[in-house]
Amino acid sequence: MQEVFDELRSALHTVWNRRWIALGVAWGVCLLGWLAVGFIPNSYESRARIYVELEDVLSEQLDISGDGKQAITKVRQTLVSAVNLERVVRSTKLGDKVATDNEMQNAVQNLTDSIVVESEQDNLFTITATIGKSSLSDSENATLSKNVVQSLIDIFRESNIAGNRGDVADTIAFLDQQLEDRKRELEAAEQRRLAFEAQHPDLIGGSGTVTGRLQGMRTEMRGIDADIAAAQSALAAINGQIASTPPSIVTAGSGGARGALLQAQSQLAAMRARGLTDSHPDIQAQQRQIATLREQAANEPVGSGGSPNPAYTSLMSIRAERQANVQALQARKAALQSDISALIAAQADEPAVAAEANRISRDYEVLKDKYDDLLKDREEMRLRGQVETERSAFQFEVIDPPTAPRAPAAPNRPILLLGVLIVGIGAGAGVAFVMGQLKSSFTTADKLERVLDLPVIGTISRSMTEAASKHEKLRLKQFLAGAGGLAGVCFLLLVVEMVQVGSVA
Repeated sequence: MQEVFDELRSALHTVWNRRWIALGVAWGVCLLGWLAVGFIPNSYESRARIYVELEDVLSEQLDISGDGKQAITKVRQTLVSAVNLERVVRSTKLGDKVATDNEMQNAVQNLTDSIVVESEQDNLFTITATIGKSSLSDSENATLSKNVVQSLIDIFRESNIAGNRGDVADTIAFLDQQLEDRKRELEAAEQRRLAFEAQHPDLIGGSGTVTGRLQGMRTEMRGIDADIAAAQSALAAINGQIASTPPSIVTAGSGGARGALLQAQSQLAAMRARGLTDSHPDIQAQQRQIATLREQAANEPVGSGGSPNPAYTSLMSIRAERQANVQALQARKAALQSDISALIAAQADEPAVAAEANRISRDYEVLKDKYDDLLKDREEMRLRGQVETERSAFQFEVIDPPTAPRAPAAPNRPILLLGVLIVGIGAGAGVAFVMGQLKSSFTTADKLERVLDLPVIGTISRSMTEAASKHEKLRLKQFLAGAGGLAGVCFLLLVVEMVQVGSVA
C-alpha cells in the first residue's frame, strides 16, 4: 500500500512540475470541446396522444366489424409510412430546400429517425417528433417539431377516413361487375334448364337434380308410411271407443219399456222411503210391475227409445275425419309411388338424358349459390359504406394536442460543458505525466533506491533566494489565475446556456 501512495505522490509531483503544459493542454482541449458543443444544434421534442376507435356499436350490431388487431397494425404502419412522411416534408419547412428525389429521400429518412410512435394501450398512441436543424433557430425548431406532429395527425385522419370510404366504393364497384357477369351466366343456365325441361318434363322439376329428387321422394315416402301407420292406429282407437259407447241415453219418462222400468223403480224407491215394507200390498204390486217391465225391456231392440248420446255422435264425427285422413295419405302414397316409378323408368330408358338433366341442374344450382353469395357480400359492403359515410366506424380523437416545446430535449448541454472541462483537465494531466515519464528523473529517494538498488544516504532540500521565491509565488498566482479562468469560462458558458434556453419561449 505504501508503494501505491508513493507512486501516486510521484505522479502528482510529475504533473505539478509540468503544470503549465497541463494547463495549456487543458485550455486547448476545453476550447475545442466547448466550440464543438456550441455547434451542436438544439433538438426540440413535441408530443401528442391520439385515440383510435376502430369499431363502433353499430358496426358490431350489424356484424360488419373487422379484425381489431389487423386494424391496429395498419394504424401503426400508416402513421410513419414513407408516403405520409413525404407529405409532411412538403407541408413544413423541412421541404423548403428539397429539390431532387435524393434530397427528398434523405429528408424522409431523417424524419423517420426523428419520429417515434408508441402504443400505450391497444388503441392509444403517442406520437413524438424531435427536430434539431442547424440551419434553423431554436424557436423555429420548436415550432417545426409541433408542426410535424400536427401534420402527421391531419394526414393520418384524412388518409384513413377517406381511404376507407374509397376502398369500400372500389369493392362495391368490383362486386357489381362480378354480379353482372354471374347474372348473365345464371340467365343462360336458366334458359338451358327451361329448354331441357320442355323436352323432358319428367327429368327436371323444381330446383333439384334427378338423383336429389329421387332421394327426396323416398324420404317423403318414408314419412307418409309413418303417417299412415299413426292414422290407422288412431282410427282403431276411436273404433274401440265407439264400440263401448251406447248410441242413446235412457232416462225416466223417455218412452218405451226401458223408460217405464226406470220410472217404476223410482216409484218403488219412493215407497220404501215412506216406510212401507215388502209385505205391504202396494210394494208387492209395484215389484210385480217391475218384473213385467224388465221382461219387456229385455225383448225391446237396442237404441229404441231414449235420447241420442252426444258422446257417441262426437266419436262418429272423429272417426269419419280420421278415415278421410287415412284415405288421403294412402292416395298421396300412391301418387308418390307412381312418380318414383316414372322417374326410375325414365332414368332406365334414357341414361344419357338423365345425366344431362343432372348436369344442367347442378350447374344451375352452383351458379345460383354463387350469385346469392355475391349479392349478400355486395349488400353487406354497401351497408358498411353507408355506416362509414354517416358515422365513420373509424373514430379518431386527439387526446393531447401537439405540445409546443419550451426547452430543448437534446443535447444536455450543461452536462456536455462540464464533461468537456473534466476531459480537458484529464488530458492536460495525462500529457504532463507522459512527458515526465519520457525524461529520466526521480521524484523521491525511495524510488531512486528501488531503481538503482543502491542505498541512498540522504537528500538535499532545494533552497531558493528571496527573488526566486517571489518569482515562484508570482508564477503560482498566474497558474491559479489560468486554472480559475478555465473554470470561469465554463461557468459563464453554463449561464449563457440557461439564458438561451429560457428565451426560446
